[in-house]
Amino acid sequence: MWEIMSNETMKIPQATAKRLPLYYRFLKNLHTSGKQRVSSAELSEAVKVDSATIRRDFSYFGALGKKGYGYNVNYLLTFFRKTLDQDELTKVALIGVGNLGTAFLNYNFLKNNNTKIEVAFDVDPEKMGGKVREVPVYPMEDLEKVLLEEKISVVILTVPAPVAQVITDRLAKAEVRGILNFTPARLNVPASIRVHHIDLAVELQSLVYFLKHYPTEEIEE
Repeated sequence: MWEIMSNETMKIPQATAKRLPLYYRFLKNLHTSGKQRVSSAELSEAVKVDSATIRRDFSYFGALGKKGYGYNVNYLLTFFRKTLDQDELTKVALIGVGNLGTAFLNYNFLKNNNTKIEVAFDVDPEKMGGKVREVPVYPMEDLEKVLLEEKISVVILTVPAPVAQVITDRLAKAEVRGILNFTPARLNVPASIRVHHIDLAVELQSLVYFLKHYPTEEIEE
């Protein structure tokens, strides 16, 4: 038997937590292909994370594998499904149905069985009251009311930067706990809200910089 260390009594590093969905996605692919066993080296090649980091990440949860055997795919898949709450649906709201927001609605995390954009909001009268891929689009004045009624605590923000903070202040009143921020604005939030900033322009500039200054070196995050 593999020994499991409960993660309810410990906090794993944030860098490890961010890699868990990546491991889970690859394990799902392995399971679908019928593979029953995988080594840390195989995992490393697939997810582009070095073997030592993978072993260290897994060690936070106890002995998930056996030396000389590797990891049991079905066991790991079940373990990470439970760890990542894959059996529990998380409803998400999208604020800003522009080009990027519409792309999110068209995609709507179809390959992810525990995350779904349930509602969207916009200021455009032509979009309000309609639907995009079966997702209803509400006017911004209904923001707090709908979020509280639907019990939605996670939001994707794709609005113009000048209005991002004003909307964020309203989200705090609607008991939102997590914001995936695609605007350039750096948001001020209370301690009860966690924000992940994704600035596509900054990421692209960073990529170009590394290509110019580190052309032959392997870069690890």
